[in-house]
Amino acid sequence: MIKKILIGVGIFWILLIIGILCYYHFSLGKVSSDDTEIFFEIEAGSGINNIVDTLKEENLIKNSFVTKVYIKLHSINNLQAGVYILKRNMTTEEILNKFVTGDCFKDEKLVTFIEGKRLVDYVDVIAENFPYTSDEILSVLSDEEYLHELIDKYWFITDEILNEEIYYPLEGYLFPDTYMFNKDASIKEIIEVLINGLSNKLEPYKEKIATGNMTVHQILTLASIVELEGASSTDRSGVAGVFYNRLNDNWHLGSDVTTYYAFGKDFDVELTLDEYNTCNPYNTRSTCFTGLPVGPICGVSLDSLVATINPTESDYYYFVADKNKKTYYAENYDEFTKIINELKNSGLWYTY
Repeated sequence: MIKKILIGVGIFWILLIIGILCYYHFSLGKVSSDDTEIFFEIEAGSGINNIVDTLKEENLIKNSFVTKVYIKLHSINNLQAGVYILKRNMTTEEILNKFVTGDCFKDEKLVTFIEGKRLVDYVDVIAENFPYTSDEILSVLSDEEYLHELIDKYWFITDEILNEEIYYPLEGYLFPDTYMFNKDASIKEIIEVLINGLSNKLEPYKEKIATGNMTVHQILTLASIVELEGASSTDRSGVAGVFYNRLNDNWHLGSDVTTYYAFGKDFDVELTLDEYNTCNPYNTRSTCFTGLPVGPICGVSLDSLVATINPTESDYYYFVADKNKKTYYAENYDEFTKIINELKNSGLWYTY
């Protein structure tokens, strides 16, 4: 009897060890068959635990704990700083080998620009990552000679950016994304990397834009409003459709986000009645003009850009989003008011 128990215990431990080993090797395998190249940066002084946790957050490894065990067992402690190209079809061992051998871009760095932010925010990002002051960057961005160079270089940049009422000529033309830069890149090189990002996104729609009724500047202007008014990516084509209906019928766009931009306010600060009614080339809440504001009010995502180029056709003239970012549409003001009251009564009304 005792012999049988011992044999059973032995088999249990053997199966347990086999199971642990199988799980260990499985956890070090490739995440998927996706061979898309992904930039991954290890900054100087980064700890191994932080690097591993970031790999897991970006879905480049299966298991952070097992990876840390692997690193401990193999006495890995010399992961080199730099920008790496990784893929999700790489095993954990392949990724770590890259880090150990320093198979990376040592003189480059990754910088992320977030959609929906203003040009001045992008200027701050550049200043934080490169040896230039915000004033130096803004000086280049507003240099008329340089702006003419860009107009000559890019098909989608026109004299529209030179309108004296525009706060920042290249607002909306710097496409938000994650880019790899040379650490010694000049201000102009940095700017043109972001403009080239926009160029790449516009290229598939170049023919459609050429045969449409709006210039790229107008498209970017409307897309920037859609970016900030659209509650989610899936709603943006519907929101764009509402704005097109208003434009086509010569209505005021009535967008609060343009008023915030007009007065340089953050969205957590309330606008005053006087600001709503003040004539300003950006303020579409005032009754001074109908149509689009003088220029874009933020950097736009690809979702907002495509939604503006391909809006949803509808009979809606009003929309509102609840606190869960669900968008509701209405054909007239009475319907719109009813929706707002229902949202308030049900606790879904969004407040700052």
